[in-house]
Amino acid sequence: MRSNYLFTSESVSEGHPDKVADQISDAIVDLFLSKDPEARIACETLTTTQLVVLAGEIRCKGVYEDGQWAPGAEEEIERTVRETVKRIGYEQEGFHWESFRFENNLHAQSAHIAQGVDASGNKDEGAGDQGIMFGYAANDTPDLMPATLYYSHKILETMAADRHSKAAPFLEPDAKSQVTLRYEGSTPVACTAVVVSTQHAKGYDQGEKEAELKAYVKDVVAKVIPAELLSDETVYHINPTGSFEIGGPDGDAGLTGRKIIVDTYGGASPHGGGAFSGKDPTKVD
Repeated sequence: MRSNYLFTSESVSEGHPDKVADQISDAIVDLFLSKDPEARIACETLTTTQLVVLAGEIRCKGVYEDGQWAPGAEEEIERTVRETVKRIGYEQEGFHWESFRFENNLHAQSAHIAQGVDASGNKDEGAGDQGIMFGYAANDTPDLMPATLYYSHKILETMAADRHSKAAPFLEPDAKSQVTLRYEGSTPVACTAVVVSTQHAKGYDQGEKEAELKAYVKDVVAKVIPAELLSDETVYHINPTGSFEIGGPDGDAGLTGRKIIVDTYGGASPHGGGAFSGKDPTKVD
């Protein structure tokens, strides 16, 4: 291993368009599994300006059988989707939990996939696909996660908590973070750079309000990253492209499964390519 090097990981907030899609897909999985513990679900979500689309394959007793939805099932699916977006906090003109258009294109799981999943012979449980999985742990942090990813996550978790509690009312849901640390051997010894891009209320891209936002973000970073890693040489890039009023699915389309490195080890470990969200446990890839 190199003795002295820089390593960088990023994170995204709950309001990032891809993460909105992930959370919707996961909410649908939870809904179906609550109805049928042996349900089969592969739910992909697309989010864009005032639109959410579900697509994928399912099998769920009492909810979707023989190509038919049970009475009230489609309404419950839509309600679950809207409640997920509401919890995240989207009440914007370009993406509002109450008024976005919704399309449900879920349909029956392929019989050819089902035959590989259903238990038979000496199998307790089958799998509907092949997959490559990696596990990893590091002693950098209490969570045994790489420090660059851990701090990137914690910055956005803190900001989300402040947004929901109204402690930072100028914050909007969409945000990204990135932390670069210098390592000596396997030990992080300095934070060389932090990037935070956060959607904000109107006017927080200039003057005193911009200064307030940047001071707030630096304060969050100081609370999250240990003081011994920060110094006058740490470079901060806070909303480096300027105004970030238009965000979330209105700013960029979101898709399930596009943040697989954020969801795992921040690039510190190999990745097999499969995503976690929107799948029951038999759907490994």
